[in-house]
Amino acid sequence: MHNPFESIEKRLESIEQLLVQFTPLLEEESKPENCTVKEASIILKVSEQSIHSYIKKGHLPAKKIGRAYLIKRSDIDSSLEEVKSLKYKRN
Repeated sequence: MHNPFESIEKRLESIEQLLVQFTPLLEEESKPENCTVKEASIILKVSEQSIHSYIKKGHLPAKKIGRAYLIKRSDIDSSLEEVKSLKYKRN
């Protein structure tokens, strides 16, 4: 007699293979090009006030749109490469 779970298992394996192929594509699309101050604070694991301070001091470049600041994701990534924590960067 034919085991019905064999066909289900084969289908699940093929679905899993497809998901593995698409996972890197989804990760690239999920990163927005610009971040808000709140999102940047979560990424850098500091307070929102610290982000405003970094922007004011020029450590973190940002564009002001109305009352909100937009920070490029590439600038956040490069700030992480430059200094482990912007908190300890000397003036």
